[in-house]
Amino acid sequence: MSIAWRWKNYHGEYIYNSTQPFIHEHFKGRLIMNWSQGQTSGVLRILNLKENDQATYFSRVFLQTTEGMKSWQSVAGTQLIIIHAPSTTVVSPSIIPSVFPTAGLEDTRGKRTPSLLNLGAMVRMVVSKVVVIIPLYGWVFFLWWKQRPAE
Repeated sequence: MSIAWRWKNYHGEYIYNSTQPFIHEHFKGRLIMNWSQGQTSGVLRILNLKENDQATYFSRVFLQTTEGMKSWQSVAGTQLIIIHAPSTTVVSPSIIPSVFPTAGLEDTRGKRTPSLLNLGAMVRMVVSKVVVIIPLYGWVFFLWWKQRPAE
């Protein structure tokens, strides 16, 4: 099986061809094809999008079958539209007052956040204490009330 992608129009320039292998000069170092022989699906990813990447892209898949070479293609294509994101202002962590809770703000690189685990354990402990202490105080108050002298 082989995969080819063109851009701008149906008979446009190839940007990727798995048979040769080929990557268009405009996309050098920016294309990632996440597919290998035997897989039934894949992804073509364009990194570091540029304004002039906005175009219509056309794919074609070739497959050698028992009946010979077959091909499937995207006639309508896939249109990529580049939309500029509004600029945002990011507050530097150095000016965040220390009164703000910081649980979970550290970079854990994919690991579970220890401070969040501790926070969860603390919440469970407080809830457990409330569930045990309130009925206990209620029982002690009831016993005290029953044993006080009658008026």
